[in-house]
Amino acid sequence: MSDQTTSPLLSVQDLRVDFRQGARTTQAVRGVSFDIRKGETLALVGESGSGKSVTALSILKLLPYPPAEHPSGRILFKGQDLLSAPPRELQRVRGNDITMVFQEPMSSLNPLHTVEQQIGEILELHGGYRGRKTRDRTVELLDQVGIRDPESRLASFPHQMSGGQRQRVMIAMALANAPDLLIADEPTTALDVTVQAQILKLLKDLQKRHDMGVLMITHDLGIVRKIADRVCVMTEGEIVEAGPTRDIFERPRHAYTKHLLAAEPKGEPPASDPSAPVIMKADDLKVWFPVRRGLFKRTVGHIKAVDGIDVTVREGQTLGVVGESGSGKTTLGLALLRLISSEGPIVYLGDRIDAYGFRQMRPLRRDLQIVFQDPFGSLSPRMSIGEIIGEGLKIHGSGLDYDGRRERVVRALREVGLDPATMDRYPHEFSGGQRQRIAIARAIVLEPKFLMLDEPTSALDMSVQAQIVDLLRDLQRKHDLAYLFISHDLKVVRALANDVIVLRHGEVVESGPAEKIFRAPETPYTKALMAAAFSIEAVEGDVVAQ
Repeated sequence: MSDQTTSPLLSVQDLRVDFRQGARTTQAVRGVSFDIRKGETLALVGESGSGKSVTALSILKLLPYPPAEHPSGRILFKGQDLLSAPPRELQRVRGNDITMVFQEPMSSLNPLHTVEQQIGEILELHGGYRGRKTRDRTVELLDQVGIRDPESRLASFPHQMSGGQRQRVMIAMALANAPDLLIADEPTTALDVTVQAQILKLLKDLQKRHDMGVLMITHDLGIVRKIADRVCVMTEGEIVEAGPTRDIFERPRHAYTKHLLAAEPKGEPPASDPSAPVIMKADDLKVWFPVRRGLFKRTVGHIKAVDGIDVTVREGQTLGVVGESGSGKTTLGLALLRLISSEGPIVYLGDRIDAYGFRQMRPLRRDLQIVFQDPFGSLSPRMSIGEIIGEGLKIHGSGLDYDGRRERVVRALREVGLDPATMDRYPHEFSGGQRQRIAIARAIVLEPKFLMLDEPTSALDMSVQAQIVDLLRDLQRKHDLAYLFISHDLKVVRALANDVIVLRHGEVVESGPAEKIFRAPETPYTKALMAAAFSIEAVEGDVVAQ
């Protein structure tokens, strides 16, 4: 912890941020003030849309100007006001003195550049690295953030990596030049619980080594309790409570803080009927990606993303799929939906579909829906949310006219907790959590039979997680939906899943009824996952690093 008598490294004073669109002005941040000292971690917590990310983006002037405006406030970094700093000075500060890990790595990484090119660019522009030293440092950084066999991933593009791996690349880029201040906007959102512990330990070690200040923006109060020295609680653009972490957790004063601390997914999944019809079934499913090298790109091996997995999901049942990032969870789901090639029989409602082509699968797409992990990357920025949610109704021939489709969109928005009056707004006008709810509404508006949920709560704060879990349970009871629920958040899985399979390196290490696996896990790997999820203090990174 830093010395509180020293001058702040960063001082935010009476910051206001307005968004102006025509004659309408929205106050996103209202009079926010806080200090961060060297070696200190300040956590900014609050629900989606509370103004946390807007505050963080203002520090480096990364908001679009216009429509964003700063009617008042100062942001002093080492005594210099960044709000009034010239572009050349801001460029020097960005990526060198202050760096940022963004919430959505897929939209932050360049899809046309390899991992080596993107990290190397940071090292060369701000760190003075050249040639072989750049490559060596890139490998070192990837290894530090827990990417297995880092040299083999240098030539990978972002779309070839899992969500968690992409987030780790972002962290490696941010830490490349040992900044004075790291702004971490939901840095572990896409990571499984064991890697969360490793990344948090890494951040603490680097912070101690470099006496680095950290502004941590998160909805995960477990992380806050572990890593933060002080906490500021935000809602509706204002800080309603601030103080040392222990005081905030043990003696919260504001009603909103008490609400946050009490909110987490609770309850049990709807009881499943073991005799219910089988909706989706796969036997010995394999997805192997070829590794090509040499001048002629000959296949020299395979990445066994999914290696011989059996899956059965019945009507009204939720199958939870858990495991570390890169374990094959998402690949399994995409293979079941015939969105990527695979080997092995896949049976949907009694019909074998693994040999179906595009035209044969098209009539089934209405019944087989997906909520993607990255809500921003999967929503068209050129369409309003009403158009996004209603698009499926037009494509799949619902038989509804314009007014009928709009009525269904309104109903879907209400079901996911969004105001129907916002249906003519665009995705960039919503927070990450709100965009995830839009993605869920887009899927459920078609009333599917099988729904793949790929980390649907990863971007949501605790209270909204609980709402979404309740929503998914209600929809399942009402429509007998079958869910394939993919998540690294075992607390959410426990509240939703009837059965669980645990994946590691593309293989099942343990499977069975959820109650049994959570109560008495058998394998060391599953035990390590449970320890990390329900007592993150117990994992310091080396437990599951083998």
